Amino acid sequence: MNPSPSLWLMVVLIMFPQIVETIYSPALPDIASGFGVSVPVASQTLSVYFTAFAIGVVFWGVMSDWIGRRKTMLAGLTVYGVAALAAMQAQQFEALLLCRVLTAFGAAVGSVVTQTMLRDSCDRASLAKAFSYVGMGVSVSPVIGMLAGGVLTEYGGYPAVFAVLSLLAGVLWLLCLLGLPETRPREVARASLLVLGKRMVVDTHLWRHAILVAGFNVLLFSYYLQGPFVFARLGYSPQVFGYSGLILAAGTVVGSFLNKQWLHKGRSQNVLIQVASGLALAGAAGVVILQDSLWFLLPMLLIVVGYGMGIPNILSQSLQAYQAQAGSAGALFGLQYYLLIGVGLSVAGMTAEFSGFHIIIAVLMALLSLSVKATSMLEQVLRR
Repeated sequence: MNPSPSLWLMVVLIMFPQIVETIYSPALPDIASGFGVSVPVASQTLSVYFTAFAIGVVFWGVMSDWIGRRKTMLAGLTVYGVAALAAMQAQQFEALLLCRVLTAFGAAVGSVVTQTMLRDSCDRASLAKAFSYVGMGVSVSPVIGMLAGGVLTEYGGYPAVFAVLSLLAGVLWLLCLLGLPETRPREVARASLLVLGKRMVVDTHLWRHAILVAGFNVLLFSYYLQGPFVFARLGYSPQVFGYSGLILAAGTVVGSFLNKQWLHKGRSQNVLIQVASGLALAGAAGVVILQDSLWFLLPMLLIVVGYGMGIPNILSQSLQAYQAQAGSAGALFGLQYYLLIGVGLSVAGMTAEFSGFHIIIAVLMALLSLSVKATSMLEQVLRR
């Protein structure tokens, strides 16, 4: 077994991309004002972020197989920190957009390389437990980011946000320099990325996992996308919406806790994924039905509890067949489900409320979690 990195450092590193993105979101109006552009134009900095992030996932994942996990992590954090400092000094909106592309590209290292290092150093059982902690961290990341971003924007505007982002990258860089071991196996298969991609694109089990990961994320992040509109329609302030994030974060912690307890008792990971998908389906239906009152938060809790239970088990077993190329495979898998998440959120974002689309996603997730036959059917379609 490879050297085991500190679990708390792994959790912090995988939280990094989401925290730095959600810290930035409250600063959008200030950016629009500071650069003299409209809010929709300022929002372009969000759209370019996700595109560059997907590219970064592939790049850093491949690099981690070639130069090692530790060097790749340090390089990605360096790119992010320098780009955040440049964004703080940007005088033209186009320059800010370029800096945002570079920050997203650098931040992707925290997602793909951290997952790769966990897969390097953990067996299947301990990997599921490690991803339980990861799930907790990821769930509270948007809440931390939104609250911190609001305070920084209020007292220092967008320059303060970028200053803190570069400082955070610097602190993480030092922590990795001093305490992050190299976990890459001595022998790493370096087959063509195209060959690996062809193998993965016809792997129906991988598609099953990618769709499940994307489904849970679309259901969760639809709340951050559409929740503000629902709260406004109900007559509540954005501040109340921010506080609601604390409730949802607690729900995901509960889900992760239940997941750890049931794994400890020997429950099957597939059974836990089925339970999580069932909770997501019940929650999605409840949210659509109850969104005209604040009671919709109760079924939303079912979704986040399901997220906390499902994601660790899906991620821990998704790349078992690709251990020899964990970095590159993790990169392509990340690209796969990030693109699915992007498409899902784009469709969900066409309306300012929760719709039947969310129920369709949840039904698909439930079917994929329950039926191995559904995976076989998908395999036949892909091979035609």
